[in-house]
Amino acid sequence: MKEHMAARLAELKSEYKNGEAQLRALTEQETLLRETLLRISGAIQVIEELAAADRSSLDGAGEEPTSDAEVLAVP
Repeated sequence: MKEHMAARLAELKSEYKNGEAQLRALTEQETLLRETLLRISGAIQVIEELAAADRSSLDGAGEEPTSDAEVLAVP
Protein backbone atom coordinates (compact mmCIF):
# COMPACT_ATOMS: atom_id res chain seq x y z
CA MET A 1 0.00 0.00 0.00
CA LYS A 2 2.80 2.44 0.88
CA GLU A 3 4.60 1.69 -2.38
CA HIS A 4 1.43 2.35 -4.34
CA MET A 5 0.89 5.69 -2.56
CA ALA A 6 4.51 6.70 -3.09
CA ALA A 7 4.29 5.85 -6.79
CA ARG A 8 1.03 7.79 -7.14
CA LEU A 9 2.52 10.76 -5.28
CA ALA A 10 5.54 10.78 -7.62
CA GLU A 11 3.23 10.58 -10.63
CA LEU A 12 1.09 13.48 -9.39
CA LYS A 13 4.15 15.62 -8.65
CA SER A 14 5.43 14.97 -12.16
CA GLU A 15 2.09 15.91 -13.68
CA TYR A 16 1.99 19.06 -11.56
CA LYS A 17 5.48 20.05 -12.68
CA ASN A 18 4.51 19.49 -16.34
CA GLY A 19 1.36 21.56 -15.85
CA GLU A 20 3.35 24.43 -14.38
CA ALA A 21 5.74 24.35 -17.33
CA GLN A 22 2.83 24.42 -19.79
CA LEU A 23 1.24 27.32 -17.91
CA ARG A 24 4.52 29.28 -18.03
CA ALA A 25 4.82 28.65 -21.77
CA LEU A 26 1.22 29.75 -22.38
CA THR A 27 1.73 32.88 -20.29
CA GLU A 28 4.81 33.78 -22.32
CA GLN A 29 2.89 33.10 -25.53
CA GLU A 30 0.03 35.33 -24.31
CA THR A 31 2.47 38.15 -23.57
CA LEU A 32 4.04 37.91 -27.03
CA LEU A 33 0.62 37.84 -28.68
CA ARG A 34 -0.56 40.90 -26.72
CA GLU A 35 2.60 42.79 -27.76
CA THR A 36 2.03 41.82 -31.39
CA LEU A 37 -1.61 42.92 -31.26
CA LEU A 38 -0.55 46.23 -29.71
CA ARG A 39 1.92 46.85 -32.55
CA ILE A 40 -0.71 45.95 -35.15
CA SER A 41 -3.23 48.23 -33.46
CA GLY A 42 -0.73 51.09 -33.58
CA ALA A 43 -0.04 50.47 -37.26
CA ILE A 44 -3.78 50.44 -38.00
CA GLN A 45 -4.21 53.74 -36.19
CA VAL A 46 -1.34 55.36 -38.10
CA ILE A 47 -2.67 54.20 -41.47
CA GLU A 48 -6.19 55.34 -40.62
CA GLU A 49 -4.87 58.76 -39.61
CA LEU A 50 -2.81 59.04 -42.79
CA ALA A 51 -5.81 58.02 -44.89
CA ALA A 52 -7.98 60.62 -43.14
CA ALA A 53 -5.34 63.30 -43.72
CA ASP A 54 -5.16 62.35 -47.40
CA ARG A 55 -8.93 62.55 -47.70
CA SER A 56 -8.90 65.96 -45.99
CA SER A 57 -6.25 67.33 -48.31
CA LEU A 58 -8.06 65.95 -51.35
CA ASP A 59 -11.36 67.41 -50.17
CA GLY A 60 -9.69 70.80 -49.88
CA ALA A 61 -8.33 70.49 -53.42
CA GLY A 62 -11.72 69.58 -54.81
CA GLU A 63 -10.62 66.09 -55.84
CA GLU A 64 -12.16 62.87 -54.65
CA PRO A 65 -10.15 59.64 -54.44
CA THR A 66 -11.42 56.96 -56.76
CA SER A 67 -10.60 54.06 -54.45
CA ASP A 68 -9.23 53.16 -51.03
CA ALA A 69 -6.04 52.01 -52.73
CA GLU A 70 -5.56 55.52 -54.08
CA VAL A 71 -6.08 56.99 -50.62
CA LEU A 72 -3.54 54.62 -49.08
CA ALA A 73 -1.04 54.86 -51.92
CA VAL A 74 2.39 56.09 -50.92
CA PRO A 75 3.55 58.93 -53.14
